Amino acid sequence: MFIFIIFICAVKSSPPEDPIKCLGMVPNSNCTIKNSYGAFPDRSTCRAAKAVYPTSEAELISAVANATISKTKMKVATRYSHSIPKLVCPDGDDGILISTKYLNHVLEVDVSAMTMTVESGVTLRQVIDEAAKAKLALPYGPYWWGLTVGGMLGTGAHGSSLWGDEGYAKVRVLEAGNPELDAAKVSLGVLGVISQVTLQLQPLFKRSVTYMTRNDSNLGEEAASFGRLHEFADFMWYPSQKRVVYRIDDRVSSNTSGNGLNDSPGFRSTASLVVSTLRTTEETQESLRDVDGKCINGRSTTSTLRTMAFGLTNDGILFTGYPIVGYQNRIQASGTCLDSHEDARITVCPWDSRIRGLFFHQTTFSIALSKVKNFIKDIQKLVALEPKSMCGLDLYNGILMRYVTASSAYLGKQEDALDFDITYYRSRDPLIPRLFQDILEEIEQIAVFKYNALPHWGKNRNVAFQGAIQNYKNANEFLKIKQMYDPLGLFSNTWTDQVLGLKDGLSIEKEGCALEGLCICSRDIHCAPKKGYFCQPGKVYEKARVCAKVKIPKNTATGKLS
Repeated sequence: MFIFIIFICAVKSSPPEDPIKCLGMVPNSNCTIKNSYGAFPDRSTCRAAKAVYPTSEAELISAVANATISKTKMKVATRYSHSIPKLVCPDGDDGILISTKYLNHVLEVDVSAMTMTVESGVTLRQVIDEAAKAKLALPYGPYWWGLTVGGMLGTGAHGSSLWGDEGYAKVRVLEAGNPELDAAKVSLGVLGVISQVTLQLQPLFKRSVTYMTRNDSNLGEEAASFGRLHEFADFMWYPSQKRVVYRIDDRVSSNTSGNGLNDSPGFRSTASLVVSTLRTTEETQESLRDVDGKCINGRSTTSTLRTMAFGLTNDGILFTGYPIVGYQNRIQASGTCLDSHEDARITVCPWDSRIRGLFFHQTTFSIALSKVKNFIKDIQKLVALEPKSMCGLDLYNGILMRYVTASSAYLGKQEDALDFDITYYRSRDPLIPRLFQDILEEIEQIAVFKYNALPHWGKNRNVAFQGAIQNYKNANEFLKIKQMYDPLGLFSNTWTDQVLGLKDGLSIEKEGCALEGLCICSRDIHCAPKKGYFCQPGKVYEKARVCAKVKIPKNTATGKLS
């Protein structure tokens, strides 16, 4: 077994609860783990015999060594557990969870070399804050503070731009130039436990941000090139409104006046009652098939966000106009809901599973820039056929489109691409279909099967991973290193073996399986025929098979459409 250190160039409050719960008589035994949203794609419960919380690299090595001696399966759990797929689940009930919750120390900041060495449980928020104290900055990263360095590396959540880039337990130091680093950069947790990471930083700089709303008629043409024009460019696209918000975002001289701040509304501490009300409203609209209500609320939501500059302020208090200029550490990410009130009944992150808050699917994938134009046009064709079909996305601020650069990581981006992040309603009952269930299923299948999209490893439903490993030209090299690092497969689980093509079973065929993306429907029973949803061809991509609301009566004797 291997632990590895990676070098990479390139009001009283309390945060959300620990995702690990242990109920055994012996401390930290008989444990379960969930993600921050409270459920995995197949709704199953992940169990482990015990959890360990190392506080140093030595304790981490000991934990891995002991598990290896006993040939016990082990998986790594991060502080907030934001991965949607079952990356974190040990197989069976006798595995071990290794939490990086207390491996949260910044070990060294070398100002002259502009590097920072941290333990893997350090959050992005800590990295940003500690770097700024030394007048340094991490140039690219995710938009959410609550991710850990180890979690970001394990799932490939590296950034957003086209402009960058002994005994039973052994420590491997992987420095730039070592080919094994290309496997470790996006490891899915199957190589071992990330112990420490050294990040290459840059001098602290300022950015100038302007959001501009346009009609989406030219989005397909402009999407392929806009990221070359602006270093931190992205889009927020509202297909049903035929609008797109362009983010014009570049470095400027540190002498430019401004002390802007990013406090994204989606990541703010929110009153629990407000969050519950929003969820109840959406559930009611879904049950009543109130499409117009969703469209009205969606337009209101996006209008409010535009008015408040999507959480950006010119001075940390007020938005007075564009451009908004501020230092990188104040602009690049946010997540103040991590400071929610100690009582979850008062304020929370909007998705906190302790209350009846937001509950959603996230379909996130990367489309090569050479294919982006046609993919966007396919979505626009669907909107033309069903103009109100994507109003529900507006409640989650539309489709976020971010640029990502090609990576040398074996399971990283194979070429420069545009990342599409789609968040949408998920029922608490897995057998209840959504409004316009078929449209988002078709988009998912268009991306994955027509355009060979690469899935975000920390998000998505099972469908997005079907056959995905075939799109990575160095997948075999990754598997060779996996075998070398973990010959007994103690860091793997059934799900990772399935997505890596080592096992069958990623598609789970059962009643209603297509509603949750556990399968692509091939029979009506995979949808919800009793509720009028049957397995149908796609409207634009005829090879797609989706669960569509139809009025054709069903012949219950044959189980087929009449």
